[in-house]
Amino acid sequence: MKRPAIDLDYIVLDCPDTAALAGFYGKMLGWNIVRSEKDWTILQGPGNLRLAFQQAEDFVPLEWPSEGIKSHLDLVVDDMAASEEYVVGLGATKVTGPLDQPSFTVFRDPVGHLFCLCLR
Repeated sequence: MKRPAIDLDYIVLDCPDTAALAGFYGKMLGWNIVRSEKDWTILQGPGNLRLAFQQAEDFVPLEWPSEGIKSHLDLVVDDMAASEEYVVGLGATKVTGPLDQPSFTVFRDPVGHLFCLCLR
């Protein structure tokens, strides 16, 4: 069977305030907002990389670590200490727990989505 054209368009994060969360990720990644509406905001990264934020008034973050379906973003960094300090200054919260490793650190963004800073 021939594969039809299927491409990734966006990674979408649900949140109560799309502009606020897009602002957090935009500052963290150095990406620009290219579309902003009340319920939908898009960040443009290099090439075709895009991250979108969709309004969800009832958003509730997942508990970590726990059983169940999870997803998170892995972001690569060259300097873990400087990157940790930077993301915390933007409003992220460091998560500590049984998966602590020197090669990556787990954080929550301002509304509770999980992301990891990973040494390149």
